[in-house]
Formats: sequence, structure tokens, C-alpha cells
Amino acid sequence: MSTTANGNGNGSAPASLSPTRHTEISKLDRVVIRFAGDSGDGMQLTGDRFTSEAAAFGNDLSTMPNFPAEIRAPQGTIPGVSSFQVHFADYDILTPGDRPDVLVAMNPAALKANLKDVPHGGTIIVNTDEFNKRNLVKVGYDVDPLTDDSLESFQVHKIAMATITRAALEETGLSKKDAERAKNMFALGLLSWMYHRPTEGTERFLREKFAKKPDIAEANILAFRAGWNYGETTESFATTFQVAPAKLNQGTYRQITGNTALAYGLIAAGQQSGLQIFLGTYPITPASDILHELSKHKNFNILTFQAEDEIAGIGAALGASYGGALGITSTSGPGVALKSEAVGLGVMTELPLVVIDVQRGGPSTGLPTKTEQADLLQAMFGRNGESPVPIVAPLSPADCFDAAVEATRIALKYRTPVMLLSDGAIANGSEPWLVPNVEDLPDLRVEFAQEPNATDGSGEFWPYLRDPETLARAWAVPGTPGLQHRIGGLEKADKTGHISYDPDNHEKMVRIRQAKIDGIDVPNVVVDDPSGGKARVLALGWGSSYGPIGAACRRVRKNGLPIAQAHLRHLNPFPANLGDVLRSYDTVVIPEMNLGQLAMLLRAKYLVDVHSHTKVAGMAFKAEELQGVFTDIITEAAK
Repeated sequence: MSTTANGNGNGSAPASLSPTRHTEISKLDRVVIRFAGDSGDGMQLTGDRFTSEAAAFGNDLSTMPNFPAEIRAPQGTIPGVSSFQVHFADYDILTPGDRPDVLVAMNPAALKANLKDVPHGGTIIVNTDEFNKRNLVKVGYDVDPLTDDSLESFQVHKIAMATITRAALEETGLSKKDAERAKNMFALGLLSWMYHRPTEGTERFLREKFAKKPDIAEANILAFRAGWNYGETTESFATTFQVAPAKLNQGTYRQITGNTALAYGLIAAGQQSGLQIFLGTYPITPASDILHELSKHKNFNILTFQAEDEIAGIGAALGASYGGALGITSTSGPGVALKSEAVGLGVMTELPLVVIDVQRGGPSTGLPTKTEQADLLQAMFGRNGESPVPIVAPLSPADCFDAAVEATRIALKYRTPVMLLSDGAIANGSEPWLVPNVEDLPDLRVEFAQEPNATDGSGEFWPYLRDPETLARAWAVPGTPGLQHRIGGLEKADKTGHISYDPDNHEKMVRIRQAKIDGIDVPNVVVDDPSGGKARVLALGWGSSYGPIGAACRRVRKNGLPIAQAHLRHLNPFPANLGDVLRSYDTVVIPEMNLGQLAMLLRAKYLVDVHSHTKVAGMAFKAEELQGVFTDIITEAAK
């Protein structure tokens, strides 16, 4: 779904259904909606469709899917609840929102699991058909919360969604069970009516999605329209709401997830380098969608290989790089552990390789569908011997495109494996992405060795004769006449590449490999400080913490307290000016979804103490919690 912004916020799309009943229209600048239900209720699809229409309308948006790791979690239980939160606004936003203004709860489990997040006065829309004694007992309700006073502080709308959906589909001939499956589209239709969302795109999507089952497509459309019509005809909703399009920079936008943006970035890197992209991988949550997306684009000289395991995946990718392609492998934390030996082989052979780690909760299998930032030290040190690799981390779903291009640039220019650290919040979350102009993308073309390069007159090819500026070795495609050379994991002699056990040579090669990584050109860290230098506290983050940190800083500044913000994309090597930046503030606070891994690295390298604020709950930071942390630190520092 894409939309074109012209800079004045008029990016609206036509709707096939229009409200006719007179209701009060309340204009809002932002709304957070959470769809929640059983993992079989289609909440991810519902949320994604609402998001797509918000994107088509021109809103800025950010999403947070949350679902169980099990393919089919126990029905009607709290562990089986799946939810999708979307935050859309008429201005630039940074997070999926802290608390939902509207909760759509399809069953008692969804209500109980999410009620604590709904602020007093918030709107709750419940599917009353599921509030039977069996389902209430299953989640520990002694009394039906819809009949006592426990929800009196909320605006509650009780709707028999399944019953109404069945009635709307009665003439289709579908069974009762199949008809009830469309109740998520009823909910989507109702919310689309409430917030004046376009409907044409959703109906077109349903016809395309179920093209081979037109009866199912039409049933879902009927349910969608039934939800819209319910809003039109019931007296329960006296107010509808409007959120105007955001004022975006001029250009073409599309809604994009982090994994899709990574895939597109790799495609762009292949085109800009002129090399074949080879993805050798093994499916693992939450990285699998990178494989799914890249496999659709063979026309861009993309070759995808689903290997039998993680080790085979990276081995094939490294072999592709040896053969003159750009090798990529994608995984999550457990897969990085298995790939570590092959990453070390890439360091020794000095071949370009991009290793994508979409981090999730650990250790071991851990929390497959929950987010975490706890693989930083693994990326930095998780190999035997002195085995340095560059580390790049995107800050948002849209930024994954640029991060993939940057990781590829480093891998090709410096002939090295590169770790790219995404995480579950970025991978599955979505936001508008400004489609870049091809002319603005960097030139990533490489020159392969074409002739012998030995400086001793022997006429040989020396694979470890280096570029004096980058320290990158020559890259020779196998089969090039006269460029036979030795490859493998044993230590190599400087220049010639022969196997060497000489102590002095090993010392030299270890230091050269480290110097090559230390010398990578990365941009300086940029500090955002609207106070003009008055701030004495710096909030520093990396990865997906960017949004919550930024939103919290906005709130703190709005309350009259100065705070500076900086964010790291390059984690190895660090930006050259980072030490000076850290030393220029009285307090540096680092929020991380781990137990303080970046804080440990900064303390060790720069001998600067930092305030580490950590969270390992499988969920991203909320802006309100970081606002409290920052406010307390600033207040304490001012004493």
C-alpha cells in the first residue's frame, strides 16, 4: 500500500462506503487501537488491514504485533491471546503507543490480558458471544465483568459480533463455524466506520487474497460491510472520529515492516553492486519473512537457498561470496550461536558476508515471538580467538532498508562479515517508508582481481596483499586464469596467503584484522538537543529503543526539562566522536532491552560511567516509563 504526499497533508483515498447517519465528529491528532482475541481470530490480519488503510489515507503510523509462539495456542486462554496495536496520527510519531485508547476484545481472555493497559475513560468494544461461563472460568473470572461494575470507568460497547456476522452471512450457505470466522472483518468494518477509514482497499484486498475462493472473499466482505452498517444504524455510537493525514515530506510512501525493508535493502544493494545476492538461510522466528520476501524477487538476480540447518545456510552463503556473489544469511539469536564458527571462517578468509540477526528473547529457545536486544555481546565477541566484525543496528522498520545497504557497503569495501542486529519489534512492526530515489543510493560496485599482483616478480597472486587505505584484501573469483590461491580457516601468511604457524606472522595478522575493523569509516554520532547545549543529561540508545527514547525525550522537554538524545547505528566500530560526546554530559542514561550490554562496552572503552536502565520483559519500552526515568535523573542531577 503506497501513497504520495505533496507536503500539505492531502494524501486521502476514496472510500466505497460513506457515513450517512448524523453523528458528532470529534477531530483527534492521534489514536491508539488494539485488536485482541484468540490466536485463531485473525487479529494480525485485522490490524494489518486497518494499518494499510491508515497508510493509504496519509497518516503517520507505527504498529506492534504481539502473538504466541505456538502455531495454535490453547483456545480461549490468556497465553493464547494475539493482539495487534496500531498508533496513527496527523504528525510524526515514534512508537506504537503506550496504552490503547480503544481495545477491541474478542473474548474474555483478550479482555483480561489487555485491560490493565487501557486508561480510565478508554473505549472497550467486546464480542459478547464469547462471554459464556466456560470461557469466563477458563481465564479465572468468577463473575462476568460485563455484568458487574468492574468496567464502570471505561466506555464499554457490548456487541454480539459472531451472532450479527452469522446473520449477515446466512444467505451465503456457509456453515455456522465458517461464518463466525469472519467476525474479525465485522470488527474491522465497525472501526473503519468509527474512524472514517477508506474501505475500498480492504474490499479489493479480500477479493485478491481469496481469489481462488470467491465465496470466502464475498463472505468476508459482507461481514466487513455488516460491521460498517452496524455503526451506521446503532445508537450506541454517538460520536465518530477523524484523524487528518500527516504533513509528510514530499515523496511516495508505502507501509513497510522491518523484515520487508531489510529484504528491499538487500535487493537494492545487489543492484548497486552489480553482484548476485545469495541468501543461505534456515527458517527461524522472527527472521523467516526475509527469506519469504527475497524469494519473490528472482528477477533482480536474487538466489535464495533454504538449507537443512543454520550451519549449512551460512556455509553456503560464505561459499557464494568466495564465488563472487554477495553472501547473506539471516537468523535469530539461537542461529547466531550455531553460525559462529562459520563467521570466524569469514573473518579468516576475509570475504564479504552479511549476517542478519533478528533478535528475540533468550537464552536458548527463549521467547520466539517476543523482542529483546540481548545479542550485542554475542555479535561482538561470540567467536573463538580475536575475531572482530563490524556491527550495524537499524533504529526502526523503515530504517532497515538503509541499514541493509550500509551493512553491504561495509562488507564489500572492507571484505569482512558484518553483523546486522535487528529485533522482533522492528521486524514485525511497520511504519510509512519514503521510497528512495535510485540516484541517491550509494555506488557499491567492486573490482575483482584480474591479474597476478605479487611484488616480488614471481608472477603469483597474493590474496592478502591489501589496499593501503581500507586494509581490504584482493577478491579473486575462482577460475580467473593465473589467480590460484589458498583459502581456508588456518592462519594465513601476510600477503602470500600460505598457511603459517609463525608466531610473529600470527601477531601481525591478528592486529591487521583488528585495525581493518577499527578503521571502517562510519559517520559521527549526532546529538539532538533543542535546548542549545543547556542539557546536562544525554539519553543514548541503539536499535529499536530509538522510538521510545525519542518519544520520552519529547515529553520531558514539553514539561520544561532539557535533555539531549543520541542514537548509535554503528556499534563496532563506534563513531570517532563518541568518547567526546559521552564526556561532555554530566549523566549518560542508556535504556536497553538487556542487562546493560552497551553500557558495559562504553564503560570499558571510554572509562565513562553511565546510568544503565534495563528491561528484559519481551516487550519494548514504553515512552511513559522512560519519561519517568529521565525526569528523575534530570531532577537528581540538578540538586
